[in-house]
Amino acid sequence: MILAIDIGGTAAKMGLLDRSGRIYARQEVSVNFDGYETPILETVKQAAVRFAQENHAEVEGVGVSATGQVDTAIGAVVGTNGKIANYEGAQIKTELEAVFHVPVWVLNDANAAALGECFLGAGKGYQNVLMITLGTGVGGGLILNGQIYGGSRGLAGELGHFTLYQDGVQCACGKRGCYECYASTTALVRRAKVKDGRTLFAEIQRGNDRLRDVLADWLADVAAGVTGLVHIFNPELVLIGGGVSSQEELLLTPLKNRILQGVMPRFAENLRVERATLGNDAGMLGALKFWLDQES
Repeated sequence: MILAIDIGGTAAKMGLLDRSGRIYARQEVSVNFDGYETPILETVKQAAVRFAQENHAEVEGVGVSATGQVDTAIGAVVGTNGKIANYEGAQIKTELEAVFHVPVWVLNDANAAALGECFLGAGKGYQNVLMITLGTGVGGGLILNGQIYGGSRGLAGELGHFTLYQDGVQCACGKRGCYECYASTTALVRRAKVKDGRTLFAEIQRGNDRLRDVLADWLADVAAGVTGLVHIFNPELVLIGGGVSSQEELLLTPLKNRILQGVMPRFAENLRVERATLGNDAGMLGALKFWLDQES
């Protein structure tokens, strides 16, 4: 069995998978139960050992999807923009190998989600895929010629932090005008002055024209970023992830139209824009695929 772990900012999901991606057991544990006073990696190590023991698993490898900037060569978290206490510098690969005595491979969670979708989700069969996840921030990943693109250290794919507006709002990363400041669902809710995304879409369906206009402006910013990335990477498929992607009529269809109309004609030929399908399992499945790729 391969132990796949998906470390987020609030919880870690873990599963026991075979090489085909079938999940035999799963568990989720909180990692911020004490405000990160207990380091995330310590929580994950203890929970993973218990999980494997309780399921009498013979673990032959560990694949990890982890939030933050992950140097894939050393399997360590090298950046978090200061958002999570006691996490930056976490030596995930080294410490999990010391516990399980098997090969451990680690990559960023957004990259893992993209890899998972291309392994067993909506991206299966495609060689060049751009995935954008719209949530609290904006994440994403790039599959180029069938391989996850990590750049020189595995840090590539920080799609939320290219500059959309040069003199834009301050981002938590320290820059101004970052894409996620305008394209995240957090930004949408802030613009709309509503409680959450569900409230916004419900109000639009009731005929709230002000909120419909807010959504249209937000979609224009989301599409502007995607069209720029399409012109750089020329993918066959753009995948839209995050909970809001389930809004077919109000979000996915108009966003798809904006992207296909916004890119130059030759880039639009055979370009598909679809919803990601693996949901919360994408990170674990991507972690499994990354482990398989490294060990093959």
